[in-house]
Amino acid sequence: MDSRSDELSTGTNARLHDAFIRLREDLSSEIVGQSALIERLLIALLADGHLLVEGAPGLAKTSAIRALAARLEADFARVQFTPDLLPADLTGTEVWRPQDGRFEFQPGPIFHPVLLADEINRAPAKVQSALLEAMGERQVTVGRHTYPLPQLFLVMATQNPIEQEGTFPLPEAQLDRFLMYVRIGYPEVEAETEILRLARNRARAAMHASGEPPERLPLADVFAAREAVLDLHVAPALERYLVELVLASRDAGRYDADLARRIAWGASPRGSIALERCARARAWLAGRDFVTPDDVRAVAPDVLRHRVLPSYEATAEGWDGERLVAELVKQVPLP
Repeated sequence: MDSRSDELSTGTNARLHDAFIRLREDLSSEIVGQSALIERLLIALLADGHLLVEGAPGLAKTSAIRALAARLEADFARVQFTPDLLPADLTGTEVWRPQDGRFEFQPGPIFHPVLLADEINRAPAKVQSALLEAMGERQVTVGRHTYPLPQLFLVMATQNPIEQEGTFPLPEAQLDRFLMYVRIGYPEVEAETEILRLARNRARAAMHASGEPPERLPLADVFAAREAVLDLHVAPALERYLVELVLASRDAGRYDADLARRIAWGASPRGSIALERCARARAWLAGRDFVTPDDVRAVAPDVLRHRVLPSYEATAEGWDGERLVAELVKQVPLP
């Protein structure tokens, strides 16, 4: 590549980075007190993955993904998962057209580029499997026909940690389909005070039908940003550290015998891929053209907490995936 091409690439990358920074600031001004969720949404968008978000009701989970979709040149759909939901309610079904004498496929909400699967643990296993299969294969098969999903396909699934009655927990093997498993908490005092102010302003705007639509980011820019993320430099030593971190979840005995007995199953190579993609996306959002150990350690809890499974003994002792990952990060030496 000649110097002119280098300059063009640098200028394009700077423009894309500025666009995503404006997007993050715009989202932060509307979704107050959930900066971690906003960053994880943008990382998932850049890493071409899906999010599972766990948090109590009223923490702006729905508002966050809806606000992101409103700022992309992409359609948005929300599906409320319930025990009586059927797979066809999600994927779509073939409808008989007597005037034409043939069946016609009516696409379901899963064909929207940005999809919110609200309270995914309230739907039975068949519906969960239909969604998770589509997430993994990027296609839907109905009858004898297979239909591709949009090139941009971002799913944010939520689950409520408060109520367990009438829920269908996602199997551990299917949780692996999610790029990250994010847990969010309540906002601080200052943030909640700002939320009150925003709620008043929105109520006034709704009464007067005022407010300009947000600027929308072209999907071509999203795909170009994904390419820029993949071009970031990862030092061989850091790549080895990342892999060692995942391998330690399968063979923790090399570092700590007690930790080894607490881990029933470690992360698969899919965990290594997800960890690298997310670390790259975080570094790019920070304006760097290289990945650091801090990038890896920052995203490791969300990438690995649902992929490192505690043993029965560990569960009885109060250990969960999050605590196991935190211990692994402590044990594996930095490069």
